[in-house]
Amino acid sequence: MSSSSASTRPHPSEATPTERAARLWQWDVAHLWHGFTQMRQYADQEPLIIERAEGCWLIDVHHRRLLDGVASMWCNVHGHRRAEIDEAIRAQLDHVAHSTLLGAANVPAIELARRLVQLAEPLSVDGPRLSHVYFSSDGSSAVEVALKMAFQYWQQRPERQGGPRPGKTKFLALADAYHGDTLGSVSVGGVAAFHEMFHPLLFPSLRAPQPHCYRCPLGLQRSACRIDCLAALEAVLAEHHAEIAAVILEPLVQGAAGMIVAPEGYLRGVRQATRRYDVLLIADEVAVGMGRTGRMFASEHEQVAPDLLCLGKGLTGGYLPLAATLAHDLIYEAFLGSAAEGRTFFHGHTYGGNPLAAAAALATLDIFEREKTLEKIQPLIEQLGQGLRLFAEQPHVGHVRQCGLLAGIELVRDRRTGQRFDAAEAVGTRVCRRARELGVLIRPLGDVIVLMPPLAISAEELDLLCRVVQRSIADVTDPPAS
Repeated sequence: MSSSSASTRPHPSEATPTERAARLWQWDVAHLWHGFTQMRQYADQEPLIIERAEGCWLIDVHHRRLLDGVASMWCNVHGHRRAEIDEAIRAQLDHVAHSTLLGAANVPAIELARRLVQLAEPLSVDGPRLSHVYFSSDGSSAVEVALKMAFQYWQQRPERQGGPRPGKTKFLALADAYHGDTLGSVSVGGVAAFHEMFHPLLFPSLRAPQPHCYRCPLGLQRSACRIDCLAALEAVLAEHHAEIAAVILEPLVQGAAGMIVAPEGYLRGVRQATRRYDVLLIADEVAVGMGRTGRMFASEHEQVAPDLLCLGKGLTGGYLPLAATLAHDLIYEAFLGSAAEGRTFFHGHTYGGNPLAAAAALATLDIFEREKTLEKIQPLIEQLGQGLRLFAEQPHVGHVRQCGLLAGIELVRDRRTGQRFDAAEAVGTRVCRRARELGVLIRPLGDVIVLMPPLAISAEELDLLCRVVQRSIADVTDPPAS
């Protein structure tokens, strides 16, 4: 197509609503490549095209309203079109939209770093203070930063801390872990469906069994288990600690693995084991941080202080891309020296610490504080728990998992044995499609249905979410006889 013909094509806004929707659909299929989406199947049915939003509701180009049951991919916190965040971004535009953090700073980034350090103070009772913040643009990048920091730390650890340990170059992660989609984060990831294709590109990582009490990798029953998966992780540390730079995990909940909730005491046990074997702990709180579990950070539940803490998703309230990696003083100290010593952390992101994103994050934290969000969601967490008990009564629900205001509902063919549905049946996808027909937007992880609404959801909206998903599961797995 010539540039002249392209310029004469009418903009969608110039067409009738029906024509505009059809044209956007055509352009979407022709040009837009969606992540984690089989595009051949996507093109076979009319897509959901969001035009605007308000509160916990998304509104498409046909003016249909859908309850945002997954917080726009687990990141929306205080709802869409929140006036205070909108205004903070507009106000920042009157100053500067972007300036680099490479050798310079900007006001919102400085203020946000200070706020995050203060928020992380409760974690310091168990270890050094997380007092230094490195900004990047997304959760995968925050993890990449943590991995590289951990690696470089051991290469140049100061003599007063015991000196360098150049042999500590590997990472220990959990089976079925998910830490992002860049090559470093995929290397410590373990979801075969996402990662197996890229295996030749990855660096090797050590694995420990996931703390999955429903499908125990050790073949044990929870009632007779003493958190044996923790003992298995410690056994790997005992054998390989001399070559392990860090353990990386998602505190309390493995998200993309299927909302796997670790047993109480697991996280605390991992922290104690890493200390015994002189290994760093990286807490990937990209998904579980920012209030999602009922505390600002999931690590707070077991009073665990990681050496490196990764944040993203909800950091800006779900408005703009921003992520952060917090490091404690001892790690930061290892990177200090003259330029000639080569201790500099040679890593940087063009938009890391972007002033607009930082302004949105500051406004998000202001709302947390002013509205006492963490207190306000406690009744919602209890309400979700009550609703989930009804899911457990459905004949094709094998297991229900909850932590704070997130849940995973695992669908199975045989509830007694836990037998899975065949992947070709796409049961989870069909349930989510049915929920969309009924006015709720959710996404599955295979046959695990995920509920993760904005923290701003009302009691009435949460009730609607649970009722629609219950009906959708029933309609798909136990349809009425014709």
